[in-house]
Amino acid sequence: MSEAAAPSDESVLHTDVVIIGAGPVGLFAAFEAGVIGLSCHIVDALEQVGGQCIELYPDKPIFDIPAVPVCTAHQLIDRLMEQCKPFAPPIHLGHRVMRVERVADTPRWRVTTDRGLVFDTAAVLLSAGNGAFVPQRVGLPEAQALEGRSVHYAVRKRAMFEGQRVVVAGGGDSALDWALALRGHARHITLVHRRNAFRSADATVQEMKRAVAAGQMELVVGTIARLNAPDGVLQSIDVKTLSADATLPADHLIALYGLVADLGPIAEWGLDVRVGRVNVDTSYYETSVPGIFAVGDIATYPNKQKLILSGFHEASLALRKAYSYAFPDKKRVHVHSSYDTGLSERILGTSTTEPAHS
Repeated sequence: MSEAAAPSDESVLHTDVVIIGAGPVGLFAAFEAGVIGLSCHIVDALEQVGGQCIELYPDKPIFDIPAVPVCTAHQLIDRLMEQCKPFAPPIHLGHRVMRVERVADTPRWRVTTDRGLVFDTAAVLLSAGNGAFVPQRVGLPEAQALEGRSVHYAVRKRAMFEGQRVVVAGGGDSALDWALALRGHARHITLVHRRNAFRSADATVQEMKRAVAAGQMELVVGTIARLNAPDGVLQSIDVKTLSADATLPADHLIALYGLVADLGPIAEWGLDVRVGRVNVDTSYYETSVPGIFAVGDIATYPNKQKLILSGFHEASLALRKAYSYAFPDKKRVHVHSSYDTGLSERILGTSTTEPAHS
């Protein structure tokens, strides 16, 4: 862990806590920070809030959030954003944290992103899920030049595929969900998967099979061998199958092979990393480096349960220790939220304040 010179640039953002990760645990942590009187900024490498919930299973039901019998990942993130509103935590999307350095001769940290944001903070809370997510890309030399035009690793704008011939590749939830969702929008949908077994909910698999039987989409069991794009425009895709090779007319390929977790720069911060996870002390979910905490899926400890509700608990305790770094001369007195008049006025009186995005 290196040291940085004391920040003097007026562009440096001063805060009590930098939360790395805008998934459900990071968003709840921002709310909890506000509840106990800490300022915070949220930073995420992805271009939208929600983390792996939104990237991997946005429309799948979640059943184990306390007092919420069932909700989709989208609904959960929407509710967490609503909960954060009274505190309006700034959220910086599309920023990957590259360096976390101790500010020389101080107990504070300097946090720097790949796009030039610099924070001066008392504590750092890692809630980065499985690390920074990057899509598993099509391993063909011609694919890279087509990315963003004909080759896609996520669906951002459904209108882009209106009236188009679309091949969706993959066998998980995202692939089947989008193949089904694009029916009636695309001119033709083909789902390509390397085997006739799927990593998706059984109900989704059965719906896909009914759609194939009804002629609403096509299923091809095989592997993509080549993208045919004369003059840089995708026209067709060669697929190797067990029986014979096939050529599928295509204007777009949506490759949903899943996301690859990558700790990236986190691995270089001098933390105790074990098999891709950050080891923490369960007293306050603090890492081996005082002032840096890890919560949610990125944290590991004996009997760790990878549940969203576990991450909520971890974040709550971590922030109470972070308070002592932000205000070392101030003793925090616990008050139940039901009896906290100031908190009640803040939450009930500012419900229209939005978290700020950048």
